[in-house]
Amino acid sequence: MVGLGLTACDSFLDVNDDPNNPVSTTPNYLLPSIIGNGLQVQLLTELRVGQITQNIAGRTANITTDQYYFTPSNSTSTFNNTYYLVGSNIGPMIAAAEAEGSPYYVGAGKTMRAIIMAHLTDMLGDVPYTEAWQGYTNIAPKYDPQEEIYNTIFKLLEEAEAEFSKPATANKRPFYSANPVSGDILYQGDVSKWIKLINSIRARQLNHLTKKATYSADAVLAAIDKGIKNNADDATLGYRQPTSVESSTTSIWGPTRGNMASYTFGRMFVNYLNGTTLLGDATAADDPRFAIISPTLSNGAIPGAGQPSAPTVTDFYGGWYSTDNSPFPLVTNAEMRFIEAEAAFRKSDKSRAFTAYKAGITAHMTKLGVAAAAQATYLGSAAVAQSEGTLTLKNIMEQKYIAMFLNPESWSDLRRFDFDPAIYPDYAVPAGVNPNLGGKMVRRLPPAQTETQYNPAEVARMGWGTPDYVTLPVWWDKQ
Repeated sequence: MVGLGLTACDSFLDVNDDPNNPVSTTPNYLLPSIIGNGLQVQLLTELRVGQITQNIAGRTANITTDQYYFTPSNSTSTFNNTYYLVGSNIGPMIAAAEAEGSPYYVGAGKTMRAIIMAHLTDMLGDVPYTEAWQGYTNIAPKYDPQEEIYNTIFKLLEEAEAEFSKPATANKRPFYSANPVSGDILYQGDVSKWIKLINSIRARQLNHLTKKATYSADAVLAAIDKGIKNNADDATLGYRQPTSVESSTTSIWGPTRGNMASYTFGRMFVNYLNGTTLLGDATAADDPRFAIISPTLSNGAIPGAGQPSAPTVTDFYGGWYSTDNSPFPLVTNAEMRFIEAEAAFRKSDKSRAFTAYKAGITAHMTKLGVAAAAQATYLGSAAVAQSEGTLTLKNIMEQKYIAMFLNPESWSDLRRFDFDPAIYPDYAVPAGVNPNLGGKMVRRLPPAQTETQYNPAEVARMGWGTPDYVTLPVWWDKQ
């Protein structure tokens, strides 16, 4: 778990205000901000992507992003934080670590660069890399093809794993310090967990390639075998109450930040938990996770139409994900088990798929604190496949959808399966959906507003300017 609030991490950024003229520092004071802000980028993205996956929806009708009217301003935070707030610090940290002889910091830097680039390209498609981080010498970098970005991600992960495979004695500097806190705030210096994270990211990215001839279930499973195996290994973003010298350290999804004041749970997500989708009866026994995630048992909101019988204030806050101090799991044991189940299913290893499928449900329920008896009851219910012979991809993906709540990775799954109603039967076309999309689904975010201003020729080359730009599939989303 990240032990520092994100504004606490901001103090580390002060040592490197200008990425083109960095002052002298040591890698242990750069890494905390890289980890904290690098992971939080994904949650900032989810504030919009969550409306596409229908994890969240506006409480009132005609909220434009619910209706898929997306503009460059919706991508600016994701893009700029990737390159400026986080990415600009990674290069100097790696250089400092290499100069002094601290390979674990080099490994962490390359892992975080792979993570932020994987997230950015999965959300936007082609993005700058080979000409990125050149400062004012190049404010209009070329956009590299996503296929090349993926090759770079895999190379970064391979190099990072090699750095972490070196002995601790090879490091000049301790990888983590508790007093004062510096260095590895994600795993407190446990290198074995970084190697598991590297392989889990590798498995996730390889699993995106299901539409490509190069997709290999064996490659996915090989990465899974070296990846996260239990909840203690999860990559989790932590939050805490502000102090006299810190502010905005509470969860993005909590009431103090107030990001969800006008939103609530999406009706699709609620229907997965209340019996409507998995049992065909909203009056059936609720998933035991429902009351933990939504203590009020929200009725959810329909995208574009709002929330029927809406309470006076939002009913989003107060659940496991949505208190001020809620930790947020970004790469988890549960996710890995569902990736394992899907890859094994595609390989026709139904026994392994079924075992992993059940383990994924158990991992998520355990993380949320569901009692063992309630877990057993649910696992024996009609909401869950009861044998490898009856297991389907729909079973796997519906449970993964629940376990990946508020994680933008769910959008990758929806796109891979083409929003197929046979897999996602409750996915609803929003009321008043943007007619410029021509009835097509949203498959990428727009370019950042700063790019439309300072790099207009390159984003135009990418296709920006057409009314249906956000429906253009990214590279891995095409056969």
